[in-house]
Amino acid sequence: MPSTSQDSPIPVGLIGLGKHGIRYLEHVRNDVPALRVVAVSRRKEQVGRDQARALGVRFHASPEELVGDDEVRAVVSVVPPTLNAGIVEACVSLGRPLLIEKPFATDAATAFRLQSAIEQAGLPCLVAQTLRYSPVVATVREWMADLGRVSQVLLTQSFEPSRLDWLDDPVRSGGGNVLHTGVHMFDLLRHLTSSEVESVSCLLDRVVTTGTEDSFSATFAMRGESGVILGAAAGSRATRSRAGQIRVVAEAGQILADHVHGTASLLEGRGTARSAEPADVPTVRAVLEEFAAVACGSRPPSITAADGAAAVAIADACYRSAETGSHQKIPRGGE
Repeated sequence: MPSTSQDSPIPVGLIGLGKHGIRYLEHVRNDVPALRVVAVSRRKEQVGRDQARALGVRFHASPEELVGDDEVRAVVSVVPPTLNAGIVEACVSLGRPLLIEKPFATDAATAFRLQSAIEQAGLPCLVAQTLRYSPVVATVREWMADLGRVSQVLLTQSFEPSRLDWLDDPVRSGGGNVLHTGVHMFDLLRHLTSSEVESVSCLLDRVVTTGTEDSFSATFAMRGESGVILGAAAGSRATRSRAGQIRVVAEAGQILADHVHGTASLLEGRGTARSAEPADVPTVRAVLEEFAAVACGSRPPSITAADGAAAVAIADACYRSAETGSHQKIPRGGE
């Protein structure tokens, strides 16, 4: 792949121009001068051609065609995970650095296969588990370092029903709330504890949706350096409000935080020892800024294909647990 100077914008191909893809586009155009969109692709061809014409960039009818564009030096993919395999394989074949939205895949077997292909090719690939870029999450990690042994991590995310109809179509989405929102929390469990999730028990429900679950609760067993860590995650897309709560129970205190509302409190004894309202940071902008450095070879990705695959493997085990009514081990790559 021809090198690109950090002093000139990296020509990027953007795959996906729906609601979330437009968010990526606007951040590249307005906030990340190190990147420049030169080509786009989307499933709705005529709409995509009209958008490309308005943007003054090229349109490609297929993601693979976009990856093969000689002027594209890096790829940003913001599409349903059912399309990720072909995009990853094309980027691996041509050596295009890739920023890929979560979920990384729809099932553990596919995720591990894509991870292996990326790693064997040495492809720079950053997985957009954007919650890691939240200042609230950074504050929680900083406080955890001083609290001694962590015994529990409890996470919840609740949002309004999605207006994207494809999310309730299992053929196009590959899964429901566990796969599309749960992976944020599954990745956060690993990120906060620096531990792997070993097993899970999960329940699913449909409150508003008809084809996929919009509500779930799961309990996890992890093993940290100091012993077992118990985890829990609950997700809902069946409310009119939003919240993203994080609770950490540790030897020297507890942390109560909410990454949606931008608050964090550290509890010691019977009172609040510290409270914070970290400055808001657009997490999509943050991941694009890192990708610019990854794409030009200045740094390795902080969230790798292995991280993306691990979150999908936990989601996969959640589905198996809900289906069988039994506790399930988390699959590992190569097993």
